[in-house]
Amino acid sequence: MKQQDFTAGPIGKQLFVFAFPILLTNLLQVSYQFIDSLWVGNLLGADALGSVALSSTVIFTVLSFIIGVNNATLTILSQLKGQDDQQRLRSFVNAFVVILGGMSLILGVMGFVFAKNILLFLGTPAAMLDEAVSYLRINFLGILFLFGYNFIGTVFRALGNSKTPLRFVMMAVILNAVLDPLFMYVFNWGIEGAAVATIVAQGAAFAYGLGVGISRKMIPFSLPKLPKKEEASLILRQGIPAGLQMTVISAGMAAIMSVVTQFGGDVVAGFGAAQRLDSIIMLPAHALGTAVNSMAGQNIAVKKWERVRQITVYATFLNLGAMLVAALLIFMFARWGIRMFIQDAGAVAFGTEYVKIVAFFYPFLGFNFVWNGVVRASGAMFQVLVLNIISFWVLRYPLTFLFANFLGEKGIGYGIGTSFVISSVLAFGYYKFGKWRERELFQSKK
Repeated sequence: MKQQDFTAGPIGKQLFVFAFPILLTNLLQVSYQFIDSLWVGNLLGADALGSVALSSTVIFTVLSFIIGVNNATLTILSQLKGQDDQQRLRSFVNAFVVILGGMSLILGVMGFVFAKNILLFLGTPAAMLDEAVSYLRINFLGILFLFGYNFIGTVFRALGNSKTPLRFVMMAVILNAVLDPLFMYVFNWGIEGAAVATIVAQGAAFAYGLGVGISRKMIPFSLPKLPKKEEASLILRQGIPAGLQMTVISAGMAAIMSVVTQFGGDVVAGFGAAQRLDSIIMLPAHALGTAVNSMAGQNIAVKKWERVRQITVYATFLNLGAMLVAALLIFMFARWGIRMFIQDAGAVAFGTEYVKIVAFFYPFLGFNFVWNGVVRASGAMFQVLVLNIISFWVLRYPLTFLFANFLGEKGIGYGIGTSFVISSVLAFGYYKFGKWRERELFQSKK
């Protein structure tokens, strides 16, 4: 698959053609979660679905630092691609492999050991605790596979190739769809079967992506070796703030989950099902945020600021239109969507109400993906970290806690939605008036 040069050519067409496979890839990843939730909810019940929702929050929280450092991959490699610096590109790919691989193994061990303590800290209901611990520990055993196939996909996209990752994510989804009922029902492994199916599917996708990247020379891999000092320094300077961005986001979600758990098992299960529908709404924004990070990164590296501005404008309007359509569809079919995952009346009632409240707030969150994606492409990771701290810890968690105290369980949706609006205003303010354009990771080739 040919790598794409975004420093020339029609921006609108490039953005659509590049972002669309990312959207399909994200849709497959959401369907991956959907399949898990459908099988768990319908075969094992509400408590099991709540256990998966809680464990998934923990997994994302603990892995978020590595995922965030992986986001630095997109910025650094896309800028090197923009400068057409093949030697440094190969060297930095090696450096990321060594650093991120080591981090993932360390966090995997820590997550396995402290799984029960983390879930108790979140206030996991007693009826869900044992299943949640089992699900969480098995997932941590496969952390390297999760890291691996996400990393390879990020490298492909940084080089302008968004189609190849679509293929190995599709492979993971198909495997997971087949293995979930086999392990959970036929083998009678219960919730542990869902976790094992996830690990096997992710491992197969990782192996396939690695094989394609190496055999077809689509990614400049080399035998792993210790990175150079300057490479490690740049990766850590970019990666630590980027990792903390994701930690702030995921820890904020965990904090919000601690508000949700106060209202009991039905609300936890309903919120878990609603989060699956929420993820559908966010697909266009997430795809556009990833696309503008790569596209803007290539142009920032060669100082083509007018193209950066045009990329931002196109992405902003595409986000608005696509997310309004997605929100409308989710709003109209909210109850049906929730009932795909769970049948308990109380859980369905809360999940439906939450989705209808929050659906039309999501375009504002989508603006954050686009504007922060452009800023992140410059290497201004610390600045985006500050914006995320404000978004989650100054706005989203306090507003959710406050609204829930005054309005009860329905206040969860209103608090989260209100925070989306305010944080989008702050994100635009920094995009428009901040000094992110002064960042420089590499000297352009003459």
